[in-house]
Amino acid sequence: MPPKMRSTEKALQESRAFGVRPIPMLRPLGWLARGWQDLKACPGPSLLQGLLLALAGGLILFWARHHFWLLAVAFSAFLLVGPILATGFYAISRALERGERPGWHTVRSAWRPQRERGGRLVIFGLLLAFAGAGWVITSASLITALASAPVDTPLDFARHVVLDERSMLFEIWLGLGALLAAPVFASTVVAIPMLLDRDISVLGAVYTSWRVVMEHPAPVALWALLLLSLSLLGMLTLMLGLIPLLPLLGHASWHAYRDLVRAL
Repeated sequence: MPPKMRSTEKALQESRAFGVRPIPMLRPLGWLARGWQDLKACPGPSLLQGLLLALAGGLILFWARHHFWLLAVAFSAFLLVGPILATGFYAISRALERGERPGWHTVRSAWRPQRERGGRLVIFGLLLAFAGAGWVITSASLITALASAPVDTPLDFARHVVLDERSMLFEIWLGLGALLAAPVFASTVVAIPMLLDRDISVLGAVYTSWRVVMEHPAPVALWALLLLSLSLLGMLTLMLGLIPLLPLLGHASWHAYRDLVRAL
């Protein structure tokens, strides 16, 4: 059997070692409630991480504010790599679940096992970065080809794409973005917390994530809507809203994983 096929078969076997629990449609709201409880139980390290990530996002926004394509790259990278950066939140929630007293040491130690296991989160982050680069290139090609005028700044994008009543370019752009984002989200729903919690390959975690989506498409779609809406809300407050919202979503994502995936 070729090495690539052996790797795929091994990943499938790893994924089959885990089952997918049935959940009701509105269970994602419960994940947010449990995430809020974790945030209240360990506010210091959680909010400090939220502050650092919000500051990083604010600096990128300030640097790219006059250049639409730089802003698009930054926004795409934030949404795609954000789940990787939330590893510290997952570790805190796991420690609380175990009855431990998490602190900043919990956040630091969360990355050490990843180095020992071949840097799986780093590999996953690079794959997500490539996906983001692909979206930006596709987006740039679409808008460059169909926009009524050159788009160089955020104002150009608003004027010639969003507000252009003679064209359906904005609707096409949104549809294409959703089409490309869906498989990326399906690959990460539970994969990243699982990589922290279990000794499983990146491909095995991705297969498990896809099984979750296929068995629960409606609740997972609701979860995606909540994640996107709250992230956008945080960005629209000049990143200040991200300080509490990123910890909330990170802790909630841990509970999504724990609620959906069980060892057989």
